[in-house]
Amino acid sequence: MTHELYILRHGETEWNAENRMQGELNSPLTPKGEMDAARQGEILQSLDLTGFAFLCSPQGRAVQTAGIALARVAMHVRTDDRLREIGVGDWSGVLRDGLPTPEGKDPFMAHYEIAPNGEGFARLETRCRAFLADLQGPSVLVTHGITSRMLRWLAIGDSALSVSTVHGGQGCVYHLKDGVQNLLT
Repeated sequence: MTHELYILRHGETEWNAENRMQGELNSPLTPKGEMDAARQGEILQSLDLTGFAFLCSPQGRAVQTAGIALARVAMHVRTDDRLREIGVGDWSGVLRDGLPTPEGKDPFMAHYEIAPNGEGFARLETRCRAFLADLQGPSVLVTHGITSRMLRWLAIGDSALSVSTVHGGQGCVYHLKDGVQNLLT
């Protein structure tokens, strides 16, 4: 059983706009990314978040997003390293356009699995399972696209991946409760 969750992906970064792999590296939010985070804040302000914990990836782009999105709703935001983005090893900072892709695979997702010295999905799943198992109650999470995808899939199954913004949805909030995901925009 998973607690009620609101999951946010960080706002657009300079490297997102350039189509670069970020992984464990960081680039700052763009002006659009700041607007993405402000929109998430507006969504959260309309909700009753009494009793919710607020947790964030320690990576700069997520912390920057949390500072904007949670400013009016959270008294305290705790970072948790398990919310960081999937590691892409040697491909950190590399433009996606020049990366190889296994035949028949979604190039966007395949890059995360085959990145040399990267974390891969099995290790990401292990840390996300541990994170969800340790949650003590309803929570608002600020994380990253692929980590958000994994958390949502673990929490509610394949239906989490059926929405058009499967990779994380900058500027929106995913609400997960009782096995159902709703996209709040």
